Amino acid sequence: MYRVRSNRCLDGFATVFLLAFATLGGSHIARADAVLDWNAIAVDTVSKAAAPRPVPVSFLDMAIVQAAVYDAVEAIGGKFKPYQVQIPGASGSPEAAAAKAAHDVLVNIFPVQNISLDTAYRDYLAEKGLTEDNPGVAVGQKAAAGILALRANDGRMPNSPPPPFTGENATGVWRPTTSYQPPPPPSGAPMLVPWLATVPCFTLQSGDQFRAKPPPALKSQQYTPDYNEVKAVGAQSEGTRTAEQTELAYFYAGDIPLQLRRALREVAATHLNKIDDNARLLALANLAMADAAITAWDSKKHYVFWRPVTAIREGENDGNPATVGDASWQPFLNTPPYPEFTSGANNVTAALARTLALFFGKDDITFTVTSDHPKAAQKSRTYARFSDMASDMVNVRIYQGVHFRFGDQAGREQGTQVADWVFAHVAASR
Repeated sequence: MYRVRSNRCLDGFATVFLLAFATLGGSHIARADAVLDWNAIAVDTVSKAAAPRPVPVSFLDMAIVQAAVYDAVEAIGGKFKPYQVQIPGASGSPEAAAAKAAHDVLVNIFPVQNISLDTAYRDYLAEKGLTEDNPGVAVGQKAAAGILALRANDGRMPNSPPPPFTGENATGVWRPTTSYQPPPPPSGAPMLVPWLATVPCFTLQSGDQFRAKPPPALKSQQYTPDYNEVKAVGAQSEGTRTAEQTELAYFYAGDIPLQLRRALREVAATHLNKIDDNARLLALANLAMADAAITAWDSKKHYVFWRPVTAIREGENDGNPATVGDASWQPFLNTPPYPEFTSGANNVTAALARTLALFFGKDDITFTVTSDHPKAAQKSRTYARFSDMASDMVNVRIYQGVHFRFGDQAGREQGTQVADWVFAHVAASR
Protein backbone atom coordinates (compact mmCIF):
# COMPACT_ATOMS: atom_id res chain seq x y z
CA MET A 1 0.00 0.00 0.00
CA TYR A 2 3.02 2.27 -0.02
CA ARG A 3 3.15 4.65 -2.94
CA VAL A 4 3.91 8.35 -3.27
CA ARG A 5 3.78 10.36 -6.47
CA SER A 6 5.10 13.71 -7.51
CA ASN A 7 2.85 16.56 -8.63
CA ARG A 8 1.53 16.78 -12.18
CA CYS A 9 -1.41 19.20 -12.21
CA LEU A 10 -4.52 18.53 -14.23
CA ASP A 11 -4.63 20.28 -17.56
CA GLY A 12 -8.18 21.53 -17.71
CA PHE A 13 -11.47 19.73 -18.07
CA ALA A 14 -10.59 17.95 -21.30
CA THR A 15 -7.88 15.95 -19.56
CA VAL A 16 -10.12 15.27 -16.60
CA PHE A 17 -12.99 14.08 -18.78
CA LEU A 18 -10.69 11.80 -20.76
CA LEU A 19 -9.40 10.43 -17.48
CA ALA A 20 -12.91 9.63 -16.34
CA PHE A 21 -13.68 8.09 -19.73
CA ALA A 22 -10.63 5.87 -19.66
CA THR A 23 -11.20 4.88 -16.07
CA LEU A 24 -14.84 4.03 -16.45
CA GLY A 25 -14.49 2.42 -19.85
CA GLY A 26 -15.99 3.84 -23.02
CA SER A 27 -18.99 1.53 -22.91
CA HIS A 28 -20.04 2.96 -19.56
CA ILE A 29 -19.39 6.67 -19.94
CA ALA A 30 -22.99 7.36 -20.98
CA ARG A 31 -24.07 6.09 -17.55
CA ALA A 32 -21.64 8.36 -15.69
CA ASP A 33 -22.79 11.42 -13.76
CA ALA A 34 -21.18 14.15 -11.66
CA VAL A 35 -20.58 11.75 -8.78
CA LEU A 36 -18.52 9.37 -10.89
CA ASP A 37 -16.84 12.06 -12.97
CA TRP A 38 -15.70 14.00 -9.92
CA ASN A 39 -14.62 10.85 -8.16
CA ALA A 40 -12.23 10.26 -11.05
CA ILE A 41 -11.02 13.86 -10.79
CA ALA A 42 -10.57 13.47 -7.04
CA VAL A 43 -8.57 10.26 -7.40
CA ASP A 44 -6.26 11.95 -9.89
CA THR A 45 -5.91 15.02 -7.67
CA VAL A 46 -5.07 12.97 -4.58
CA SER A 47 -2.50 10.87 -6.40
CA LYS A 48 -0.72 13.94 -7.81
CA ALA A 49 -0.57 16.09 -4.72
CA ALA A 50 2.35 18.54 -4.67
CA ALA A 51 3.22 17.43 -1.15
CA PRO A 52 3.46 13.63 -1.47
CA ARG A 53 0.37 12.05 0.02
CA PRO A 54 0.92 8.75 1.87
CA VAL A 55 -1.46 6.16 0.47
CA PRO A 56 -3.13 5.32 3.81
CA VAL A 57 -4.01 9.00 4.24
CA SER A 58 -5.46 9.13 0.73
CA PHE A 59 -8.29 6.86 1.87
CA LEU A 60 -9.28 9.51 4.39
CA ASP A 61 -9.02 12.29 1.80
CA MET A 62 -11.34 10.39 -0.54
CA ALA A 63 -13.82 9.75 2.27
CA ILE A 64 -14.02 13.50 2.92
CA VAL A 65 -14.70 14.17 -0.77
CA GLN A 66 -17.39 11.51 -1.08
CA ALA A 67 -19.07 12.43 2.20
CA ALA A 68 -19.44 16.02 0.98
CA VAL A 69 -20.71 14.91 -2.41
CA TYR A 70 -23.21 12.58 -0.78
CA ASP A 71 -24.60 15.20 1.59
CA ALA A 72 -24.88 17.69 -1.28
CA VAL A 73 -26.76 15.30 -3.55
CA GLU A 74 -29.01 13.95 -0.81
CA ALA A 75 -29.90 17.43 0.45
CA ILE A 76 -31.63 17.94 -2.90
CA GLY A 77 -32.87 14.40 -3.58
CA GLY A 78 -33.92 13.58 -0.03
CA LYS A 79 -33.92 9.82 -0.61
CA PHE A 80 -31.41 8.94 2.12
CA LYS A 81 -30.43 10.35 5.49
CA PRO A 82 -27.46 12.74 5.47
CA TYR A 83 -24.07 11.70 6.76
CA GLN A 84 -23.43 14.99 8.55
CA VAL A 85 -24.67 18.15 6.82
CA GLN A 86 -28.36 19.01 6.69
CA ILE A 87 -29.38 21.77 4.29
CA PRO A 88 -33.09 22.62 4.70
CA GLY A 89 -34.83 23.79 1.55
CA ALA A 90 -32.03 22.62 -0.74
CA SER A 91 -32.84 22.84 -4.43
CA GLY A 92 -31.21 23.05 -7.83
CA SER A 93 -29.18 20.64 -9.92
CA PRO A 94 -27.70 17.68 -8.02
CA GLU A 95 -25.00 17.57 -10.71
CA ALA A 96 -23.99 21.14 -9.85
CA ALA A 97 -24.13 20.32 -6.14
CA ALA A 98 -21.91 17.27 -6.53
CA ALA A 99 -19.36 19.09 -8.68
CA LYS A 100 -19.18 22.07 -6.32
CA ALA A 101 -18.89 19.90 -3.21
CA ALA A 102 -16.03 17.85 -4.68
CA HIS A 103 -14.30 20.93 -6.07
CA ASP A 104 -14.39 22.83 -2.78
CA VAL A 105 -13.08 19.91 -0.74
CA LEU A 106 -10.26 19.24 -3.18
CA VAL A 107 -9.21 22.89 -3.33
CA ASN A 108 -9.17 23.02 0.46
CA ILE A 109 -7.02 19.91 0.81
CA PHE A 110 -4.83 20.52 -2.24
CA PRO A 111 -4.61 24.30 -2.66
CA VAL A 112 -1.63 24.04 -5.02
CA GLN A 113 -3.94 22.50 -7.62
CA ASN A 114 -6.60 25.21 -7.29
CA ILE A 115 -6.09 26.65 -10.80
CA SER A 116 -6.53 23.34 -12.59
CA LEU A 117 -9.43 22.39 -10.33
CA ASP A 118 -11.15 25.73 -10.92
CA THR A 119 -10.78 25.23 -14.67
CA ALA A 120 -12.12 21.70 -14.46
CA TYR A 121 -15.08 22.90 -12.42
CA ARG A 122 -16.02 25.75 -14.74
CA ASP A 123 -15.66 23.56 -17.80
CA TYR A 124 -17.73 20.85 -16.17
CA LEU A 125 -20.63 23.19 -15.48
CA ALA A 126 -20.46 24.50 -19.04
CA GLU A 127 -20.42 20.95 -20.43
CA LYS A 128 -23.58 20.17 -18.46
CA GLY A 129 -25.29 23.43 -19.42
CA LEU A 130 -25.15 24.70 -15.83
CA THR A 131 -24.19 28.10 -14.43
CA GLU A 132 -22.71 29.36 -11.17
CA ASP A 133 -26.06 30.80 -10.12
CA ASN A 134 -27.75 27.40 -10.14
CA PRO A 135 -29.09 26.81 -6.60
CA GLY A 136 -27.30 23.47 -6.53
CA VAL A 137 -23.96 25.28 -6.41
CA ALA A 138 -24.80 26.83 -3.06
CA VAL A 139 -25.89 23.42 -1.77
CA GLY A 140 -22.59 21.86 -2.76
CA GLN A 141 -20.71 24.74 -1.16
CA LYS A 142 -22.55 24.27 2.15
CA ALA A 143 -22.04 20.51 2.13
CA ALA A 144 -18.32 20.86 1.51
CA ALA A 145 -17.97 23.50 4.23
CA GLY A 146 -19.76 21.29 6.72
CA ILE A 147 -17.65 18.20 6.05
CA LEU A 148 -14.42 20.20 6.01
CA ALA A 149 -15.35 21.71 9.37
CA LEU A 150 -16.07 18.22 10.73
CA ARG A 151 -12.65 16.94 9.68
CA ALA A 152 -10.66 20.13 10.30
CA ASN A 153 -7.50 19.42 12.27
CA ASP A 154 -8.33 15.72 12.46
CA GLY A 155 -4.63 14.86 12.54
CA ARG A 156 -4.48 12.82 9.35
CA MET A 157 -1.53 14.99 8.21
CA PRO A 158 -0.22 16.67 11.39
CA ASN A 159 1.82 19.85 11.09
CA SER A 160 4.21 18.49 13.70
CA PRO A 161 4.47 14.74 13.18
CA PRO A 162 5.49 12.60 16.15
CA PRO A 163 9.02 11.20 16.34
CA PRO A 164 9.75 8.37 13.89
CA PHE A 165 8.58 4.98 15.05
CA THR A 166 11.08 2.18 14.41
CA GLY A 167 9.84 -0.66 16.57
CA GLU A 168 12.47 -2.73 18.33
CA ASN A 169 15.21 -5.24 17.50
CA ALA A 170 13.57 -7.99 19.51
CA THR A 171 12.17 -11.40 18.62
CA GLY A 172 8.72 -11.12 17.09
CA VAL A 173 8.83 -7.30 16.92
CA TRP A 174 8.75 -5.17 13.77
CA ARG A 175 11.65 -3.00 12.79
CA PRO A 176 12.55 -1.14 9.54
CA THR A 177 13.34 -3.43 6.63
CA THR A 178 15.71 -3.26 3.68
CA SER A 179 14.55 -2.61 0.13
CA TYR A 180 16.47 -4.41 -2.60
CA GLN A 181 14.84 -2.97 -5.70
CA PRO A 182 12.97 0.17 -6.77
CA PRO A 183 10.40 1.69 -6.29
CA PRO A 184 10.16 3.04 -2.70
CA PRO A 185 10.09 2.61 0.24
CA PRO A 186 13.71 3.49 0.95
CA SER A 187 15.74 1.01 2.96
CA GLY A 188 15.37 1.38 6.68
CA ALA A 189 12.31 3.65 6.49
CA PRO A 190 10.49 4.14 9.81
CA MET A 191 6.82 3.29 10.11
CA LEU A 192 4.71 5.23 7.63
CA VAL A 193 2.13 7.57 9.24
CA PRO A 194 2.24 5.93 12.69
CA TRP A 195 -0.21 8.57 13.93
CA LEU A 196 -2.98 7.20 11.69
CA ALA A 197 -3.91 4.71 14.42
CA THR A 198 -5.33 7.53 16.55
CA VAL A 199 -7.00 9.68 13.89
CA PRO A 200 -10.75 10.01 14.61
CA CYS A 201 -12.83 7.58 12.58
CA PHE A 202 -15.55 8.63 10.15
CA THR A 203 -18.19 6.22 11.42
CA LEU A 204 -16.65 3.91 14.04
CA GLN A 205 -16.52 4.85 17.68
CA SER A 206 -12.72 4.52 17.65
CA GLY A 207 -9.92 2.86 15.73
CA ASP A 208 -9.72 0.00 18.22
CA GLN A 209 -13.41 -0.91 17.94
CA PHE A 210 -12.54 -3.90 15.77
CA ARG A 211 -8.97 -4.43 16.94
CA ALA A 212 -7.83 -7.89 15.93
CA LYS A 213 -7.09 -10.63 18.43
CA PRO A 214 -3.34 -11.02 19.05
CA PRO A 215 -1.22 -12.66 16.33
CA PRO A 216 -0.28 -16.28 16.97
CA ALA A 217 2.60 -17.12 19.26
CA LEU A 218 5.85 -17.93 17.48
CA LYS A 219 5.75 -21.56 18.66
CA SER A 220 2.07 -22.06 17.85
CA GLN A 221 0.53 -24.49 15.39
CA GLN A 222 -0.82 -21.56 13.37
CA TYR A 223 2.43 -19.60 13.09
CA THR A 224 4.58 -22.47 11.83
CA PRO A 225 2.65 -23.37 8.64
CA ASP A 226 2.06 -19.70 7.80
CA TYR A 227 5.78 -19.01 8.24
CA ASN A 228 6.72 -21.91 5.99
CA GLU A 229 4.12 -20.92 3.41
CA VAL A 230 5.34 -17.37 2.86
CA LYS A 231 8.95 -18.52 2.98
CA ALA A 232 8.23 -20.92 0.11
CA VAL A 233 5.83 -19.01 -2.16
CA GLY A 234 6.77 -15.42 -1.26
CA ALA A 235 10.49 -15.53 -1.94
CA GLN A 236 12.30 -13.35 -4.47
CA SER A 237 13.39 -16.54 -6.17
CA GLU A 238 10.42 -18.44 -7.52
CA GLY A 239 10.61 -21.21 -4.92
CA THR A 240 7.33 -23.12 -5.01
CA ARG A 241 5.36 -20.18 -6.41
CA THR A 242 3.62 -21.09 -9.66
CA ALA A 243 3.56 -18.95 -12.79
CA GLU A 244 -0.10 -18.20 -12.11
CA GLN A 245 0.68 -17.08 -8.56
CA THR A 246 3.50 -14.87 -9.82
CA GLU A 247 1.17 -13.27 -12.36
CA LEU A 248 -1.41 -12.54 -9.65
CA ALA A 249 1.31 -11.03 -7.46
CA TYR A 250 2.34 -8.71 -10.30
CA PHE A 251 -1.29 -7.81 -11.07
CA TYR A 252 -1.67 -6.30 -7.60
CA ALA A 253 1.92 -5.08 -7.31
CA GLY A 254 1.21 -1.47 -8.24
CA ASP A 255 -1.31 1.07 -7.05
CA ILE A 256 -3.86 -1.06 -5.20
CA PRO A 257 -5.98 1.93 -4.08
CA LEU A 258 -6.28 3.05 -7.71
CA GLN A 259 -7.34 -0.44 -8.74
CA LEU A 260 -10.03 -0.53 -6.06
CA ARG A 261 -11.34 2.93 -6.95
CA ARG A 262 -11.52 2.09 -10.64
CA ALA A 263 -13.39 -1.12 -9.86
CA LEU A 264 -15.85 0.77 -7.66
CA ARG A 265 -16.64 3.25 -10.43
CA GLU A 266 -16.94 0.44 -12.97
CA VAL A 267 -19.53 -1.30 -10.80
CA ALA A 268 -21.47 1.92 -10.26
CA ALA A 269 -21.39 2.85 -13.94
CA THR A 270 -22.57 -0.61 -14.94
CA HIS A 271 -25.32 -1.19 -12.41
CA LEU A 272 -26.61 2.21 -11.29
CA ASN A 273 -28.18 5.06 -13.24
CA LYS A 274 -29.35 7.50 -10.54
CA ILE A 275 -27.10 10.13 -9.06
CA ASP A 276 -28.35 9.66 -5.50
CA ASP A 277 -27.59 5.92 -5.65
CA ASN A 278 -24.10 6.60 -6.97
CA ALA A 279 -23.53 9.20 -4.26
CA ARG A 280 -24.62 6.76 -1.58
CA LEU A 281 -22.55 3.83 -2.88
CA LEU A 282 -19.37 5.87 -3.22
CA ALA A 283 -19.86 7.44 0.20
CA LEU A 284 -20.44 4.09 1.90
CA ALA A 285 -17.46 2.48 0.18
CA ASN A 286 -15.02 5.31 0.83
CA LEU A 287 -16.11 5.79 4.44
CA ALA A 288 -15.67 2.06 5.01
CA MET A 289 -12.23 1.99 3.38
CA ALA A 290 -11.10 5.01 5.41
CA ASP A 291 -12.18 3.51 8.72
CA ALA A 292 -10.69 0.16 7.66
CA ALA A 293 -7.33 1.87 7.11
CA ILE A 294 -7.49 3.47 10.57
CA THR A 295 -8.47 0.10 12.05
CA ALA A 296 -5.51 -1.62 10.38
CA TRP A 297 -3.10 1.00 11.69
CA ASP A 298 -4.50 0.64 15.19
CA SER A 299 -3.70 -3.08 15.15
CA LYS A 300 -0.30 -2.52 13.51
CA LYS A 301 0.75 0.03 16.11
CA HIS A 302 -0.70 -2.00 18.98
CA TYR A 303 0.92 -5.36 18.17
CA VAL A 304 4.06 -4.20 16.25
CA PHE A 305 4.47 -7.72 14.84
CA TRP A 306 7.43 -8.46 12.61
CA ARG A 307 7.27 -8.89 8.84
CA PRO A 308 8.13 -12.14 7.05
CA VAL A 309 11.47 -10.77 5.81
CA THR A 310 12.60 -10.18 9.39
CA ALA A 311 11.00 -13.33 10.77
CA ILE A 312 12.60 -15.62 8.18
CA ARG A 313 16.03 -14.06 8.51
CA GLU A 314 15.74 -14.48 12.28
CA GLY A 315 14.08 -17.88 12.05
CA GLU A 316 16.92 -19.66 13.83
CA ASN A 317 16.49 -17.40 16.85
CA ASP A 318 12.71 -17.46 17.32
CA GLY A 319 12.62 -20.45 19.66
CA ASN A 320 10.62 -22.54 17.19
CA PRO A 321 12.53 -25.58 15.88
CA ALA A 322 10.04 -25.99 13.02
CA THR A 323 10.81 -22.58 11.49
CA VAL A 324 14.13 -22.93 9.70
CA GLY A 325 15.74 -19.54 9.19
CA ASP A 326 17.38 -18.11 6.08
CA ALA A 327 19.57 -15.06 6.69
CA SER A 328 19.62 -14.18 2.97
CA TRP A 329 15.88 -14.52 2.29
CA GLN A 330 14.27 -11.74 0.25
CA PRO A 331 10.55 -11.22 -0.42
CA PHE A 332 9.28 -11.21 -3.99
CA LEU A 333 8.41 -7.51 -3.62
CA ASN A 334 9.72 -4.85 -1.26
CA THR A 335 8.14 -4.89 2.18
CA PRO A 336 6.08 -1.77 3.01
CA PRO A 337 7.37 0.28 5.96
CA TYR A 338 4.95 -0.64 8.70
CA PRO A 339 4.26 -3.68 10.91
CA GLU A 340 2.74 -6.90 9.66
CA PHE A 341 -0.39 -7.35 11.73
CA THR A 342 -2.92 -6.67 10.34
CA SER A 343 -2.84 -6.28 6.56
CA GLY A 344 -3.98 -2.84 5.42
CA ALA A 345 -4.46 -3.97 1.82
CA ASN A 346 -6.80 -6.72 2.98
CA ASN A 347 -8.62 -4.37 5.33
CA VAL A 348 -9.55 -1.89 2.61
CA THR A 349 -10.20 -4.53 -0.06
CA ALA A 350 -12.52 -6.46 2.22
CA ALA A 351 -14.26 -3.24 3.23
CA LEU A 352 -14.96 -2.46 -0.42
CA ALA A 353 -16.02 -5.99 -1.35
CA ARG A 354 -18.37 -6.26 1.62
CA THR A 355 -19.86 -2.80 1.03
CA LEU A 356 -20.65 -3.71 -2.58
CA ALA A 357 -22.29 -6.99 -1.54
CA LEU A 358 -24.38 -5.24 1.12
CA PHE A 359 -25.38 -2.42 -1.22
CA PHE A 360 -26.59 -4.71 -3.99
CA GLY A 361 -27.95 -7.34 -1.62
CA LYS A 362 -25.84 -10.12 -3.13
CA ASP A 363 -22.23 -11.11 -3.61
CA ASP A 364 -22.45 -12.70 -7.05
CA ILE A 365 -22.12 -9.74 -9.41
CA THR A 366 -19.61 -9.75 -12.26
CA PHE A 367 -17.10 -6.90 -12.33
CA THR A 368 -13.60 -6.14 -13.57
CA VAL A 369 -10.37 -4.97 -11.95
CA THR A 370 -7.55 -3.55 -14.07
CA SER A 371 -3.79 -3.27 -13.53
CA ASP A 372 -1.21 -0.81 -14.81
CA HIS A 373 1.79 -2.71 -13.50
CA PRO A 374 4.28 -3.20 -16.36
CA LYS A 375 5.08 -6.79 -15.39
CA ALA A 376 1.44 -7.87 -15.25
CA ALA A 377 0.81 -9.70 -18.51
CA GLN A 378 -2.92 -9.82 -17.77
CA LYS A 379 -4.17 -6.24 -17.52
CA SER A 380 -7.71 -7.03 -16.38
CA ARG A 381 -9.39 -9.67 -14.26
CA THR A 382 -13.10 -10.36 -14.25
CA TYR A 383 -14.60 -11.63 -11.03
CA ALA A 384 -17.96 -13.33 -10.59
CA ARG A 385 -18.25 -12.36 -6.92
CA PHE A 386 -17.09 -9.38 -4.90
CA SER A 387 -15.70 -11.75 -2.27
CA ASP A 388 -13.44 -13.37 -4.88
CA MET A 389 -11.43 -10.16 -5.11
CA ALA A 390 -11.05 -10.15 -1.33
CA SER A 391 -9.95 -13.80 -1.40
CA ASP A 392 -7.34 -13.03 -4.05
CA MET A 393 -5.91 -10.22 -1.93
CA VAL A 394 -5.34 -12.62 0.96
CA ASN A 395 -3.22 -14.83 -1.30
CA VAL A 396 -1.58 -11.96 -3.18
CA ARG A 397 0.18 -10.51 -0.15
CA ILE A 398 1.61 -13.95 0.62
CA TYR A 399 2.83 -14.47 -2.95
CA GLN A 400 4.46 -11.04 -2.76
CA GLY A 401 6.25 -12.10 0.43
CA VAL A 402 5.05 -9.18 2.54
CA HIS A 403 2.47 -10.81 4.83
CA PHE A 404 1.69 -13.98 6.71
CA ARG A 405 -1.66 -15.62 5.99
CA PHE A 406 -2.89 -14.95 9.53
CA GLY A 407 -2.24 -11.22 9.06
CA ASP A 408 -4.13 -11.17 5.78
CA GLN A 409 -7.08 -13.11 7.16
CA ALA A 410 -7.30 -10.90 10.23
CA GLY A 411 -7.23 -7.82 8.00
CA ARG A 412 -9.99 -9.23 5.83
CA GLU A 413 -12.11 -9.94 8.90
CA GLN A 414 -11.59 -6.40 10.19
CA GLY A 415 -12.48 -4.80 6.85
CA THR A 416 -15.65 -6.87 6.71
CA GLN A 417 -16.63 -5.84 10.23
CA VAL A 418 -16.03 -2.18 9.42
CA ALA A 419 -18.18 -2.39 6.28
CA ASP A 420 -20.99 -4.05 8.23
CA TRP A 421 -20.88 -1.24 10.78
CA VAL A 422 -20.83 1.54 8.19
CA PHE A 423 -23.70 0.05 6.22
CA ALA A 424 -25.79 -0.33 9.36
CA HIS A 425 -25.19 3.22 10.61
CA VAL A 426 -24.77 5.49 7.58
CA ALA A 427 -26.89 6.65 4.64
CA ALA A 428 -30.06 4.76 5.46
CA SER A 429 -33.29 5.40 3.58
CA ARG A 430 -35.52 8.13 4.97
